[in-house]
Formats: sequence, C-alpha cells, structure tokens
Amino acid sequence: MAGRKFREIFVAQGARPSGIEEIEREAESRGIPVRRVPRPAIDEIAPVAVHQGVLAYVEPIAYAALEDVLQRAAQDPPGLLLVLDGIEDPQNLGALIRSADAAGAHGVIVGKHRAARLTETAVKASAGAAFHLPVVQVTNITRTLRQLKEHGYWVVGASLRAKATLWDVDLRGPVAIVIGSEGRGISRLVEETCDLLALLPMKGAVSSLNASVAGALFLYEALRQRSTNSQKTIPS
Repeated sequence: MAGRKFREIFVAQGARPSGIEEIEREAESRGIPVRRVPRPAIDEIAPVAVHQGVLAYVEPIAYAALEDVLQRAAQDPPGLLLVLDGIEDPQNLGALIRSADAAGAHGVIVGKHRAARLTETAVKASAGAAFHLPVVQVTNITRTLRQLKEHGYWVVGASLRAKATLWDVDLRGPVAIVIGSEGRGISRLVEETCDLLALLPMKGAVSSLNASVAGALFLYEALRQRSTNSQKTIPS
C-alpha cells in the first residue's frame, strides 16, 4: 500500500478483482475497515476512475516544508529542484512531478496562487510519484528563488527569450530549474531573478513545447550531465 495512510476501502459486491484477498489481509492487519458496497456506489464516488471494483480513501497529501527538501538534497548532493511558476493545468502538474521523480529531483516547488494544486487529477497524472516526491507550496516564487540562491543553488529558467540553449548550460551543480505557465512562460520578476535563461532548440514550425514536455527535457539533461560528467560551460 505504498506507505500511505488508508482510512477505508470499498469493494464492490460480487467483485473478485485480482489480488483482493491480499488487499483484505493487509487491510485487516493494519486495522483498515473494508466495506462491501453496491458497485453503483463506487461508480458514483469515482465516476472517471478505472477502479475495477475497489476504491480506497487515503489521507490527503501534505505539502512539504522547503527546509526539509533542502535537507534531503544536502544528503544526496548535488541538489536538483524543479520550480513551477504558474502551472495551472493539474495534468501538467502531475506529469512534471512524475518527470521530476524519474530524473532524480529532490523536490518540486509550486506557487500558492494562480497555480494547480495537488488534486486527485494531478496525483493520478503523476502515476504515484506525488506520493513519494516532496512538493513544496510557497507564497512567493521570486522570494523562494532568492532563498535557494542563498543555499548555493544556480537558478536556470526555461524561456524563449534566452540566448543560450539548454545543451550549453552546466547543470551538474546544485540547480533549480524553473518552468513557466502553459501560455505566458515564466513571469518577468521570476525571469529577472534567474541566474540564467535557456531554451530548447526548435527546428519545426511550432515555436514552443508543452510545459510538461519542456520540463522533462530540462530535467533529463541535468540527469544526463550528472551521469556522464559531461563538460559544459555556463554562458556569461
């Protein structure tokens, strides 16, 4: 059960999905109530979910503290953080959390205002990564970036206005990668706070990529560089 705190488990009457006996034994050992209910009741609770006759209530995911994420990164240097400036689509939020977890990031930082939250949709889009990777919610992204700089982080923002391409940037040290909103990109104040802006080379007719795709590419370039110790220079 992935270490999550389950409140209650519903099983559709007459349903015998694969593994249900194991689920019931595990629930009993943890003191988690298992209720048999009519299938329409589960369909009503989760109308868009593929539940296969089983539904669990779990405690909501709590946002992490920035200090805890920084400490986690310090124990496994160099730190790699993903900062999301105004991502409003919960599907994109979940996809970015999933990519950050896969690339070995230590945490994701999101804004409190005009930004997607850790809803059911975002958690599902993360494919479970939101249960494992800390997500920090902050009031002011710009102020948080300044805090990260004080802790030795180099802040790299993804922007179409950049002069450097992603392939020219050194991402081997402690880095915070900033991805902006789906339509506007990173805000002016956030852009001015970044140490460096970088863009992805675009060869086709479309001038930009989906925010979650761009974020994944930036994260995996950081992972590639750290895995191969490739030599890069940071443009001045």
